[in-house]
Amino acid sequence: MYKNKKIVVVVPAYNEEASIGEVLAGIPAYVDEIVVVDDGSIDSTAAIARNAGATVVGHKKNKGLGLALQSGIGKALELGADIMLNIDADGQFDPRDMTQLIEPIVEESFDFVTASRFKDKNLQPEIPRIKLWGNRMVSRLVSWIIGQRFSDVSCGYRAYSRDVLLKLNLFGYFTYTQETFIDLAFKNAVIGEIPLKIRGTRRHGKSKVASNLFRYGYNSFKIMFRAFRDYRPLKLFLLASMMMLLLGASSGVFLLVHYLSTGHFSPHKWAGFMSGFFLILSLLLFIVGIILDMFVRMRRNQEEMLYLLRKTNYHGPANTKQ
Repeated sequence: MYKNKKIVVVVPAYNEEASIGEVLAGIPAYVDEIVVVDDGSIDSTAAIARNAGATVVGHKKNKGLGLALQSGIGKALELGADIMLNIDADGQFDPRDMTQLIEPIVEESFDFVTASRFKDKNLQPEIPRIKLWGNRMVSRLVSWIIGQRFSDVSCGYRAYSRDVLLKLNLFGYFTYTQETFIDLAFKNAVIGEIPLKIRGTRRHGKSKVASNLFRYGYNSFKIMFRAFRDYRPLKLFLLASMMMLLLGASSGVFLLVHYLSTGHFSPHKWAGFMSGFFLILSLLLFIVGIILDMFVRMRRNQEEMLYLLRKTNYHGPANTKQ
């Protein structure tokens, strides 16, 4: 079907023996390689994957979804993938929909394509309200950080061109979903969303990542904050600086009005100390932001060197099918 493109599917899996066989069986025949990243499973996940003909990359212990995907990306590049897809092993995604994610990359309309559960309201799955609200808030936050509007930044059904795989640089252990958007957007990748019909709940067991919403929210926010800090420090510290400036100015104006009204500073001398403290803090945050913004330029050079190094390590251009 894609004669000049090698398609590799990566399936991160952790104790998914109940569903992984069905997921692998549903992957279209045009896919050239299937890589299952067994993230420290203690059940028969790895054995089922091998029996299905998949290449299994094993972690001796559970390291997290983020590291599982990173292992999968490394193996996909090693296999010479022109396009890589990742799909969860829990059965919520329909493998037959892969074509809809691949086509925009083959046509070079996008560099990175993700399925969206919420872009088309007619396809929106039935999920608990608190999870729906959480997904929307995270999507709005990531959209604000990168300056582009997306409806679903947490979906684990995606396709990548080889070039963005070489550029992608992830650090999060817990998950990869939001960090991928931030990293690729700041590297000027063209990102697309395809609305798909997706199950709202797992068929078997509980989510290994989102079963505890507070834990999921904390870890996701930590990953997003670090990515934002690394790529847009001036924007982050300027925002903090403006908040401190506002607090300092407000305290100063309050004290000035009191002095003009009464002719003395007592009993609100505290406002003067607060004003001075917040104004100095505002200046320091602004300076830190400028300094870190200089490091961003250095990081861009390092990222470019890493990209070129990966191209060399993975034998330059992808190995296309004959």
